[in-house]
Amino acid sequence: MSLVLVMLIPALAVAGCDRQAAPDSQPQTSAASAESAAQSDAKGELNGTLDIASRGKAMPDFTVTDPSGKTLRLSDLKGTPVLINLWATWCGPCVLEMPMLDKLAAQHAGKLRVLTVSQDIDGAAKVGQLFAQRKFARLEPWLDGENNLGFFYQTGMLPTTILYDREGKEVWRMIGAHDWSGPRTAAMLAETLGQ
Repeated sequence: MSLVLVMLIPALAVAGCDRQAAPDSQPQTSAASAESAAQSDAKGELNGTLDIASRGKAMPDFTVTDPSGKTLRLSDLKGTPVLINLWATWCGPCVLEMPMLDKLAAQHAGKLRVLTVSQDIDGAAKVGQLFAQRKFARLEPWLDGENNLGFFYQTGMLPTTILYDREGKEVWRMIGAHDWSGPRTAAMLAETLGQ
């Protein structure tokens, strides 16, 4: 009987470890964080998730186009910090961020290049129309109709915004919508922009 008890106690202890703790007590994975950000974005909140897991990765060597067909090779942007924002016209939180990104680009003109890259398939007309309506002062309507950047970053979420330093190395990425006019943004940019 005592041998059965000795073997039963460790088995019960192991079975107890398999129970899940309450959701608040478990650390969130990046997938859970992205889902949480998506839920918040649906409510109109701007509280994306800051991710530094890819810090130091080189900027991809992709080319984007504007509605007129002009091209821009991302790897040619080294020398100035770059903020790449992936968005789409059908994405409410993305469109909500655009005026803030425009102001951020104006505020840091000459120190930071802000690229908004639409992930709309065949989006030249839609993107051009939105830019014409909103009359952004600094943002340029870049397109990535094949979603090469979306596949490269693999966040599965729009908006996704990535900061690169002067050498073209990733500093961080914001997955989900963010208040680009708030004090958190200034703190997140300070090291890269030398403030």
